Amino acid sequence: MRDTEKIFSKNKDNKEQMQVSPEHKTCCIFGAGDYGEIDFGAMDDCLIIAADAGYNELKRRGIKPDLVVGDFDSLGSPPEGVEILRHPVMKDETDTHLAVDEGLRRGCTLFKIYGALGGRLDHTIGNIQLLTRLANRGVPGFIFGNGVTLTAIRESTLRFEAGYEGIVSVFSAGELAEGVTLRGLKYPLFDAVITNDITIGVSNEFTGPEAFISVKKGVLLVSWLGNPDKPLPEICF
Repeated sequence: MRDTEKIFSKNKDNKEQMQVSPEHKTCCIFGAGDYGEIDFGAMDDCLIIAADAGYNELKRRGIKPDLVVGDFDSLGSPPEGVEILRHPVMKDETDTHLAVDEGLRRGCTLFKIYGALGGRLDHTIGNIQLLTRLANRGVPGFIFGNGVTLTAIRESTLRFEAGYEGIVSVFSAGELAEGVTLRGLKYPLFDAVITNDITIGVSNEFTGPEAFISVKKGVLLVSWLGNPDKPLPEICF
């Protein structure tokens, strides 16, 4: 990771806190899932990638992508007037997976993924797994659905600023996640082990003050409802 890609500061728990800097390159990926009324926000400095039929949503909103990736079995044919990265239909990766890998290849250090939920369940599960792929590479990634946001952290902490409301849930993204600690939530947890066959992390709640979700070993999947007006949680190492 180049020095210019991440800037760190110390939070009050003396953890290194990742902040987005002008040099921090964001990749916005658009899949073919459900969108609802999701607000994409400003994307002026983002690398915008459409994964196959995700191009249709961008076209509907009048947004021109920088790149369209896929085998074009869903879109039908490659669009004109944009950069195309075409893959064979018989391939090992999904189109969204290919878009993530292309964003990584082009040096992106923050991923925002839209249209990754809903539709076919197998693709939804596969898209959520891509958050673990990013976390394993030390790159923050977020999936934005209609009223829900997901991310994954590896051996780090998520800090939510004060004012978050509603439901937040955590899951082990692998066989087990060790040293899981939840602070500032309705149901605290301290140095616990969460496996991928239990539901202890489902339906916790924000209580108003800032909240922390930590894992010492393994990958933790985190999802929360609502709060579209709040900034994304900070990742602390």
